[in-house]
Amino acid sequence: MAQGRGSAAAGGQAAVALGLAVLCLLLAHVQMVEAATYTVGDSGGWSFNMARWSRGKRFRAGDVLVFKYNPSVHNVVTVNAAGYNGCSTPRGSRVFTSGNDRVTLARGRNFFICNFAGHCQSGMKIAIVAA
Repeated sequence: MAQGRGSAAAGGQAAVALGLAVLCLLLAHVQMVEAATYTVGDSGGWSFNMARWSRGKRFRAGDVLVFKYNPSVHNVVTVNAAGYNGCSTPRGSRVFTSGNDRVTLARGRNFFICNFAGHCQSGMKIAIVAA
C-alpha cells in the first residue's frame, strides 16, 4: 500500500511539472502575440514627410518596425535625440541598408533617420515612443 501512495505522489509531481511547462509555453506565446509589426509608411514605405505616420498608433517595447525602401537611395539609421533633432549620425549609430529592415523597439524613445544627404532634413525621420 505504501508503494501505491508513493506512485501517486510521483504522478502528482509529474502532473505539476507538466502543468508548469504548459503554463510557460502559454506565457511565451502570449508575449509573442502581444508584439505588433508595423510597416513604416504603410504601403508607401520609408520615405519623406514621415512625421504623421506614427499618429494614432500605440507602440510597445518589443513591437517590430519594418522599413521598406530602395537601398540605392535610402537607408535607416537608429540615432539618439540629438541625432534626430540635428539630422546627424552619432558615432556608434546602427545603419541598416537592406531595403527591408526589421527593428525591434526598445522601451522609451526610439529615433530613426535616413542619413543620405538632405533626406532627414526633408522629413525622412521618425520618433517613436514605446510603452
